[in-house]
Amino acid sequence: MSGSGAPGPGAAPCRFAHYFVLCGIDAESGLEPDELAVLYKWLEADLHGKSSDTTDKTSGENFDQSPLRRTFKSKVLAHYPQNIEWNPFDQDAVNMLCMPKGLSFRTQADNRDPQLHSFIITREDGSRTYGFVLTFYEEVTSKQICTAMQTLYQMHNAEQYSSVCASSSCSMDSLASSIDEGDATSLAKLQRYNSYDISRDTLYVSKCICLITPLPFMQACKKFLIQLYKAVTSQQPPPLPLESYIHNILYEVPLPPPGRSLKFYGVYEPIICQRPGPNELPLSDYPLREVFELLGLENLVQVFTCVLLEMQILLYSQDYQRLMTVAEGITTLLFPFQWQHVYVPILPASLLHFLDAPVPYLMGLQSKEGTDRSKLELPQEANLCFVDIDSHFIELPEEFPQFPNKLEFIQEISEVLLQFGIPPEGNLHCSDSATKLKNLVLSDLVNDKKNGNIPGNALNMYELLKGNETIARLQALTKRTGVMMEKMAITAPLTEKEKDGKLPCEEMELRDYKLNVQLREVFANRFTQMFADYEAFVIQAAPDMESWLTNREQMQNFDKASFLSDQPEPYLPFLSHFIETQMFATFIDNKIISQWEEKDPFLRVFDSRIEKLRLYNVRAPALRTSNYQKCSTLKEAAQSIEQRLMKIDHTAIHPHLLDMKIGQGKYEQGFFPKLQSDVLATGPTNNNRWTSRSTTTQRRKDRLRQHSEHIGLDNDLREPSEEHLLRQNSMAFWEWDQGPPPPARPPKKSFSECCLKYMQEARSLGKNLRQPKLSDLSPAVIAQTNWKFVEGLLKECRMKTKRMLVEKMGHEAVELGHGEANITGLEENTLIASLCDLLERIWSHGLQVKQGKSALWSHLLQYQEKEEKQEHGAESPVAVGTERRKSDTGISLPTLRVSLIQDMRHVQNMSEIKTDVGRARAWIRLSLEKKLLSQHLKQLLSNQALAKKLYKRYAFLRCEEEREQFLYHLLSLNAVDYFCFTSVFTTIMIPYRSVIIPIKKLSNAITTSNPWICVSGELGDTGVMQIPKNHLEMTFECQNLGKLTTVQIGHDNSGLLAKWLVDCVMVRNEITGHTYRFPCGKWLGKGVDDGSLERILIGELVSSTSDEELGKQCRTPPQQKSPTMARRLSITSLTGKNSKPNAGQIQEGIGEAVNNIVKHFHKPEKERGSLTILLCGENGLVAALEQVFHHGFKSARIFHKNVFIWDFIEKVVAYFETSDQIGDNEEALLLQRSSCKTFCHYVNAINTAPRNIGKDGKFQILICLGTRDHLLSQWIPLLAECPPITRMYEENALLRDRMTVNSLIRVLQTLQDFNIILEGSLIKGVDV
Repeated sequence: MSGSGAPGPGAAPCRFAHYFVLCGIDAESGLEPDELAVLYKWLEADLHGKSSDTTDKTSGENFDQSPLRRTFKSKVLAHYPQNIEWNPFDQDAVNMLCMPKGLSFRTQADNRDPQLHSFIITREDGSRTYGFVLTFYEEVTSKQICTAMQTLYQMHNAEQYSSVCASSSCSMDSLASSIDEGDATSLAKLQRYNSYDISRDTLYVSKCICLITPLPFMQACKKFLIQLYKAVTSQQPPPLPLESYIHNILYEVPLPPPGRSLKFYGVYEPIICQRPGPNELPLSDYPLREVFELLGLENLVQVFTCVLLEMQILLYSQDYQRLMTVAEGITTLLFPFQWQHVYVPILPASLLHFLDAPVPYLMGLQSKEGTDRSKLELPQEANLCFVDIDSHFIELPEEFPQFPNKLEFIQEISEVLLQFGIPPEGNLHCSDSATKLKNLVLSDLVNDKKNGNIPGNALNMYELLKGNETIARLQALTKRTGVMMEKMAITAPLTEKEKDGKLPCEEMELRDYKLNVQLREVFANRFTQMFADYEAFVIQAAPDMESWLTNREQMQNFDKASFLSDQPEPYLPFLSHFIETQMFATFIDNKIISQWEEKDPFLRVFDSRIEKLRLYNVRAPALRTSNYQKCSTLKEAAQSIEQRLMKIDHTAIHPHLLDMKIGQGKYEQGFFPKLQSDVLATGPTNNNRWTSRSTTTQRRKDRLRQHSEHIGLDNDLREPSEEHLLRQNSMAFWEWDQGPPPPARPPKKSFSECCLKYMQEARSLGKNLRQPKLSDLSPAVIAQTNWKFVEGLLKECRMKTKRMLVEKMGHEAVELGHGEANITGLEENTLIASLCDLLERIWSHGLQVKQGKSALWSHLLQYQEKEEKQEHGAESPVAVGTERRKSDTGISLPTLRVSLIQDMRHVQNMSEIKTDVGRARAWIRLSLEKKLLSQHLKQLLSNQALAKKLYKRYAFLRCEEEREQFLYHLLSLNAVDYFCFTSVFTTIMIPYRSVIIPIKKLSNAITTSNPWICVSGELGDTGVMQIPKNHLEMTFECQNLGKLTTVQIGHDNSGLLAKWLVDCVMVRNEITGHTYRFPCGKWLGKGVDDGSLERILIGELVSSTSDEELGKQCRTPPQQKSPTMARRLSITSLTGKNSKPNAGQIQEGIGEAVNNIVKHFHKPEKERGSLTILLCGENGLVAALEQVFHHGFKSARIFHKNVFIWDFIEKVVAYFETSDQIGDNEEALLLQRSSCKTFCHYVNAINTAPRNIGKDGKFQILICLGTRDHLLSQWIPLLAECPPITRMYEENALLRDRMTVNSLIRVLQTLQDFNIILEGSLIKGVDV
């Protein structure tokens, strides 16, 4: 039922209320068990293959309970009007939500206080209708029903007695505490506690009155219903028949116009309601005071964060109104965003299977008295936020980012709460829900002046004088004569405030309104500050709405990478997740649509606030700080509400006598009368004063504003975003469609024809939608619902994997028009966490029996158990990984076993992970990093017997075609490299295997000296490890090194065969399988090559052959590789076959190397790669400068001895040290002398270091130190101008060309601003 559509007579979309409903027991059909609960129980039993006796718990109803505690079928006894064309009445839904537990019975001994709750019906188009319900108890007058209840009790007691006798360990819900083992008086006790005697007891049954409204005017509806209830229970009949008041609110009370207040009349008192203006926060009437009292501030902010991140939120309470208040309170605080997924604040017991929905949801579940949380079995908990409202307790999901500036935010809210006397830690006992509705009904008892004996305001005299004979005779007389007897009252003296026209209850209400708006302003201000510059990042790519809708799925609407790079560091964990949500995607879509359509009201208000913020705070849009700015509009917001409530703008027509038949609607105290349907079925024939003023255009505008303000334009325009399900999928269980499509409704006027046309074409799901039939729970309908979920999960998987590939594939993505090339580490982590969440939801869909918090890990454990049993009998087949490339020596790393079970064992051995959800996520990350996710899951699902045992037939994992497509989408992720396991689990111990591969043709395979190795990575190093003699391979275990960067290898030069020509070193991470190759191509030994006994090798990740085949089509841009053998061989070989680069290429290489370092420092710190590779890699700075120094170098052999660049460096140092006595005193020369001294100091420190590094290695260290300490630009001119250069370089050398040298200096000066930190392995032992 929505508040939109074409208006009919009386312009009902502008009416305050659409329907008045009465629900209760149907005396004709008698006592019927709740069909829904019975059917659901049967379905569950059937699906589990069990007898129905075993499924009492799952049905939500326990049929062993005493008859007074059982669920019986309720019915809509009457509703007025019968139907409204634009808002059809859904009898099943309203009945179920008015009485979610069905009918309940009580006796005079039980508590029969009236209860008020509200509900919401969300339609498939996102529109909402609100219901406000007052449930009270009425005496049962039907002898037939009383007799049936007594019979049920006799049967129940007999059964319970027999079970007591049969078993000494009997336990009954209602008798657990009162029946003792072997107690001889068991039967007597049982009868005493569990009896209904028709001759002794009075039986009462629940009945409810309900108003259904287009907007959530909770306070006004509550007052109206309470006054109606008072009229029914009062000893005196109401001033007018009840029909007059109901007719008045249905047909004669309008919605207050935006920004205005309205007074209308209940049975006894006027009622005031107000509506915010167009530039204020949207209407919210649920008291936030109560939400904060129930949850406490800290808990509320945590739950609010979960809602923002679109997790599954389950609210849990015995009180329906608490569920509704918390749900509405939290969603209200989301402004300017709107919850886009399943929203069922009150989930009827018969619909518990809705919790199986594998989508984000916000649902409320009623807890049974005494039910322990641990006994509540939920289908999935991996991504669940469980909120036990009554216990003041929440359970949060794992890997949960905190809200930005959380402490300052909580502090600001605390200040607002304390101003209103509310403790920030919450107070479970002072909330409205905690005190029963009795206090609301007798609201005039609040101001107690007489120690609780007599209230301060008017008291009905009949309550005091009950049983007085005179009064009884007077009453009888007045009834006979038809004269109305005036109510006698005792009135307390008016307090000062009451004399001023404000009653205490109004004062309390006004305080609630002011608190509501001030708290909402604080929350809205946070979003205004955080997203003040969001417009700058919106990508407006489409020329018109038609093309935008057509290409919506392929287009990127928001520049996420740039937006995140502009945010303060502390905000990133939260924001990177939040901008992937459906609510954010919808918000951005609304922004884009506002070019062509009227602005969404939420967006309009939010944008106007940003404009205001810019006027007050003139700041550069690009400068973002994490400084907390408090809300400055609190007073202003509270004043506008107060003015509206104190100065009434409009007054509705008073209730009046209707043209009723005489003799009907007879008043009887305590019984709601049978209303005259003919007078309530239709409104006044002529249009009222308030409707005739509205022109057609105005009505359309009002309807649009009302529809979108509380419903949201966006849902009609949502196409699936890359991260979340279609809205229609998430609401799939509202969309069951068994028959032909409904007759076409008039098109909505709020969108253009073009928009609607493309909307219909774009949607692939939910074509035949109709009203939700909540009671339609046949197996066929449940299957249809779950089929929608399966389709939705598959679509979400396709979107997620596509997004992950596009973000990761670098330059290809730019060419395809997808925006930024480089995915940030933060974004990548967010996308992978999102994939983990999706897999958990897929694995929890259609579970037969829930085991553990993670459905995926539970499945894996059961698979492991079966496989390990088989392994005892025979060796289980293990998939063999692709063989690693071998060197020309034939030595290689042994093949790594590819095994799902092995990967599970790796995760199980990680003591850092304490939960099943954590283990499942670690296993997903490990499989993804190894490019085995799809293969492992295929293997897991190949055990069909296990899948059948664990999952119902409709589960996603048992839909073969969809499952194959799902695995195919995951297989596409193998095209890119992820380090999502290595980079997250940084403290775990990892086994590594290393192999040294010598060049056998030119040297010995084994050296007689004592070799050693030290492996370094981004997270640390192993320290020096001795390699066992006569071995080329070794394994070692150490804390995660991260991505490997360098290997230091050396030996002590002992023995006869000390010289060793090493081709490369291979190192493999034995958990992830990542293999790194560290090329060397040089000798280790004295008197050969540059005489080095130690070398620093730079690593490159080795791709397996299958990766390379995939990579031919598309792959991640190659990482900077380590130096190739050609560059590493000494300069004598450069004069051979390899062509030398020309001067232009060398200068270009320098520019590129420096540019890469500059770009490295412009990335956020957490997202930078390895600086070692940029300095010492193949295209790094050291290699580029080597080329400069090699150009024109006189490299001919002098007496058969190689000449190295380091020889030139040493000659320069010797020159500087001998030519110290320069006579000039000029400042420039002093500076030059200082640079000379520094240069000599660095070179001498490298030469005297306790390391056996060769001349090429020393040159590398010098360049690295010069870069770190910003000295290169000072050293280059010294080297270019010193006399040794003329002896060792030809005239055309780059170092002898003044212009080139100046250009080189300028380029190197661009590195001055950066704080360069060198890896320890590069400069170990060098003390400068």
